Amino acid sequence: QVQLVESGGGLVQPGGPLKLSCAASGFTFGSYSMGWYRQAPGKKRELVAHINSNGNIINYADSVKGRFTISRDNSKNTVYLQMNSLKPDDTAVYYCNRRYSDYWGQGTQVTVSS
Repeated sequence: QVQLVESGGGLVQPGGPLKLSCAASGFTFGSYSMGWYRQAPGKKRELVAHINSNGNIINYADSVKGRFTISRDNSKNTVYLQMNSLKPDDTAVYYCNRRYSDYWGQGTQVTVSS
């Protein structure tokens, strides 16, 4: 069955970096677009970054452009989210998603606070 397992979340100070990973299994990873979403308390889940199957089409939410970088390693069935210059507004649970599907990871908490 499809499994998506996020890791790498934690507590970070404003301005700091953090890198999330999402390990995928149960499907042909290299054939699917992937996305990172986030959901802050009391807010709707929002798409943060999208990457297509071979990594040559990438899109970001305006709020993270220039600070976040999505990438993937199809040999490792893993998608990454490098987050730099983190702000308190980036605090949320971050989820990995196989795009255009209902397959989600369990989420990983990112808290940006001093």
